Amino acid sequence: MTKAALANLPEWDLSDLYPSRTSPELLEDLETVAQDAKAFAAQYKGKLLGLDGQGLYLAISKFEEIGEMEGRIMSYAYLVYAGNMSDPDIAKFFQTMQEKISATSTDLLFFTLELNRIGEEKLQGMYEGSSLKKYEPWLNNVRALKPYQLSDEVEKLLHEKEISGRSAWVRLFDETMAGLKFELDGEELASQQVLHLLSSPNAELRKKAAKSLGKVFGQNARLFSLITNTLAKDKAIEDDWRGAPEPAAMRHLANQVEPEVVNALSKAVQDAYPELSHRYYALKAKWMGQEKIDYWDRNAPLPAADDRLIPWEEARDTVLEAYGRFSPELSKLGQQFFEKPWIDAAVRPGKSPGAFAHPTVSDVHPYLLLNYQGNIRDVMTLAHELGHGVHQLLAAPQGGLLANTPLTLAETASVFGEQLTFRAMLEKQTDPEKRRIMLAGKVEDMLNTVVRQIAFYEFERRLHAARREEELSPDQIGKIWMDVQTESLGPAIRLHDEYQYFWCYIPHFIHSPFYVYAYAFGDCLVNALYAIYQEAESGFQEKYFDMLKAGGTLRHKELLAPFNLDASDPAFWSKGLGVIKGFIDELEAV
Repeated sequence: MTKAALANLPEWDLSDLYPSRTSPELLEDLETVAQDAKAFAAQYKGKLLGLDGQGLYLAISKFEEIGEMEGRIMSYAYLVYAGNMSDPDIAKFFQTMQEKISATSTDLLFFTLELNRIGEEKLQGMYEGSSLKKYEPWLNNVRALKPYQLSDEVEKLLHEKEISGRSAWVRLFDETMAGLKFELDGEELASQQVLHLLSSPNAELRKKAAKSLGKVFGQNARLFSLITNTLAKDKAIEDDWRGAPEPAAMRHLANQVEPEVVNALSKAVQDAYPELSHRYYALKAKWMGQEKIDYWDRNAPLPAADDRLIPWEEARDTVLEAYGRFSPELSKLGQQFFEKPWIDAAVRPGKSPGAFAHPTVSDVHPYLLLNYQGNIRDVMTLAHELGHGVHQLLAAPQGGLLANTPLTLAETASVFGEQLTFRAMLEKQTDPEKRRIMLAGKVEDMLNTVVRQIAFYEFERRLHAARREEELSPDQIGKIWMDVQTESLGPAIRLHDEYQYFWCYIPHFIHSPFYVYAYAFGDCLVNALYAIYQEAESGFQEKYFDMLKAGGTLRHKELLAPFNLDASDPAFWSKGLGVIKGFIDELEAV
């Protein structure tokens, strides 16, 4: 099959949000949301302490309604922008929308600040005999930030400066990365195309792709270092003002997870490096007839691997069939994304690299962005993002304030979708050699999800600590990166000089500092969940759907209790990592 077979990939239609960038509907909503925010402030500012429970319920409902309209506008603006970050008119539109919504949300800023001035005893009394109980999980999350809340004037200043500060640096990163061109054999490629070649069966092509990436990242390292230094310093200043105990503290609060739980996960994974990544890559080097392999061979297909391009239709059917074996309802929910224009799958110049599922707002539906190029990892990415999409659909009825799942559990449905797809494909495979190759591919994906992401988390921890002492040069950042990569990948991977710049392209460091541990959390959690699913005679699917439907109404302890799982138990992480270890044991035995 040739690449021409990947030409007719789906593109999303964003008209369920707005017909166009200049549509009357969008302009009308911009005007309405600005007026509603001012009216809301006039009605409630300085008056929350005088409300009864039902009055506060009505206030939060209106706040949620305005937030949904803001979310609709910004979802549309971001998705248009993600479709082509290189178009100056689209970039201008995105920035204009950000500025308008920032101004609107400034009028609403008082609300959460004043909510935190209500005494705990009074608030508990307000729940009685009113509808306010519905919003208790959201109020608990708002009030968790109370110890770190600053004065109204400082909070307003931080909020208003976000658009010309942090958000502007993030935009600079996105547009720079989307605009980079990588030369390879006389052809200019986008980053996602060159990164894709690191999984090519052609060894020479992998090397050329890696060298091209390293060269261009190196040429832009000063700019990426400036962005990284500025954002890390910006974060440190705000953390100091808020009294945050460490750089990752605000992320843990947002994720509704205790720092000791994340520390236990991180330690368990780092302690397991020798048993997991070090051992597997030594095994892979042996399969490839070498003592060590170069970093560009880390994700190389094994000799005799199936290198055919998988048509989009086959990828779709594979994922939906796997979802259907677990639950016909899950497959039916997933099918909507293919029947309706909710997916943008083709690689295009200027398009956001990578993949994501955007939940938009509770009364519309999610959209998926992929850069589908037809290999097995792209099928797994489809299964992953579709899991997010289905999760977002199921949680949407909770409403704008309660639908969002904390990041620690946001990766559950996505990784579970990958697991279902992989297991279904493995069961169909009867050829022992092909099964070995599939198993090896799964191990590599799990190492990328668990070991690599915890290494990323450790990189961020060291970088933010070092940035508190001084501005970091590209060489200093590169050294932190190389140290962490050497520790996590082990002695069987040979790192070359240009690899010191590969931290540049990881968007999570810029968009969502310390987000990355959520992937490892999700993978280990899913390994434990899947083991329970395999042993369960019945009822698992119902509990699983209840967990996804809960959205942000429950914390991880409450969500996992029906499965008799507890993430605060260190043994929990060992159980999840044991699944990966078991796969490597099986590969060694073969």
